[in-house]
Amino acid sequence: MTDVAKTEKARLHFPDLEELRAVLQTGLADNFAEVKVSVVECPDLTKKPFNFPVKGLCGSPRVTDVGGVPYLVPVVQKQKEYDMNAVSKELELPGAFILGAGAVPSRIVGINAELMPLVLTEADGRPAVNSSYFSSINPVDGQCLQERYSDKFSDCNFGLLGNLYACEGRPGKVIEVRAKRRTGERSIVTALRKTLEVHYPDKSLALGGTFIIQKGKAKIHIMPREFSVCPLTCDEEVNGWLKHFEVNAPLICQSVLVSKDPGLDLRVEHTHCFSHHGEGGHYYIDTTPDSVEYLGYFMPAEFMYRIDRPSETHAVGRD
Repeated sequence: MTDVAKTEKARLHFPDLEELRAVLQTGLADNFAEVKVSVVECPDLTKKPFNFPVKGLCGSPRVTDVGGVPYLVPVVQKQKEYDMNAVSKELELPGAFILGAGAVPSRIVGINAELMPLVLTEADGRPAVNSSYFSSINPVDGQCLQERYSDKFSDCNFGLLGNLYACEGRPGKVIEVRAKRRTGERSIVTALRKTLEVHYPDKSLALGGTFIIQKGKAKIHIMPREFSVCPLTCDEEVNGWLKHFEVNAPLICQSVLVSKDPGLDLRVEHTHCFSHHGEGGHYYIDTTPDSVEYLGYFMPAEFMYRIDRPSETHAVGRD
């Protein structure tokens, strides 16, 4: 596994949940016809449709940006591989529950694919619980092939990059977001991030959590099974390499977003989704704005941890 000893830490602005609720209520109204943001008890996430290995999103909330797109493009660095159990220790939260967006460890899986990590990491002799999903391009028909990670593999590794939210997995108060009928041009994730960026221009805030696309369809991409043999040097080349799909609700998404990079070369938003009908990947935006319905649960993070920041960086492929 890649050495994760190079870890940088930054304290984030951590507003009161009621303050945050009011800010998001106002900001999201610019992008959706119907919006209701509330402070509620986190629903039991072990139940459907989530089926997470923990009940809630609370307890020492933090986010991390591990590796990065420069390890994927222009040319892949396959040796970049990370272990969720080691990451939780770097986050000073051994035994953490971790969700977010990343890539599979190609050394183990044998292909390249999108990873939807859902891992309760090991602690005090308790083994890790890996409820992750991954999506690849089906070699038979070229369509989305979503699989449960633990059905095939026993590790808790990921490759190249990861944008992750970590917490103790406890019940507690969270931000609930309900939004219907998109009237603006921004995805719900970008709308959340831009709202925070505008309201707190001099502060860095991060949100992590999960949301369901309850009705409608969404645009996603899935990386090809084989890494590009040609260097990918611009967004157009990256988008030409990726495979794009329109997928159907209900979709369970897991997201990390940061309002302002505090100088750590972050990917400021990253969201992956899975479903119980076999579709999942990297979420961009809904494609049915007139009928889309969202229900989400989020928590602000107290700290950002930057693990294994690429020494040579660029802005290509970060959409």
